[in-house]
Amino acid sequence: AEVTEKLEEGVLIWIKQIRQVLVESEQIRREADDIGPSAELEYWKARMSSFNSLLDEIKSSRVKKIISILQAARSKTLKEWKELDGKVTIAANEAKDNVRYLYTLDKFFGPLAEASPVTMMEHVPSLMNTVCMIYCTSPYYNTSEHMTSLLLKITNQMINTCKKYLCEG
Repeated sequence: AEVTEKLEEGVLIWIKQIRQVLVESEQIRREADDIGPSAELEYWKARMSSFNSLLDEIKSSRVKKIISILQAARSKTLKEWKELDGKVTIAANEAKDNVRYLYTLDKFFGPLAEASPVTMMEHVPSLMNTVCMIYCTSPYYNTSEHMTSLLLKITNQMINTCKKYLCEG
């Protein structure tokens, strides 16, 4: 019983830490007003990395052993643990999927940033088709919130490119 209590204390600390990571991941991102679209890909890559690390930890043999001991002891902490495990898995899958979809836009980010306004405009129809494809097919990224964030960053990049062209020209 004493061993079970010690293990439960450890799991409760993990639960608190994981909850903190999940809460922080749900907070509104504070970003510069003129940030470009490659920042969106970088954000999801960082999120994917952090949730994959968390998932690796949760799935480690050490944690699995502790959880199986607590299952045998019919611990009450497991209900909460399973719920958080599920949330971390969903967050990791969402980040991985969003990275995969945003990579399809990556080839446009260079021309969007480096081109003249005229050449930039040649890329816009394909870019918008790809954004539309992401909206229509992505299981996670197809919310108005994500699309607004992405389109705002694309617009910022176009404005920055035009400003740079005018100032250098």
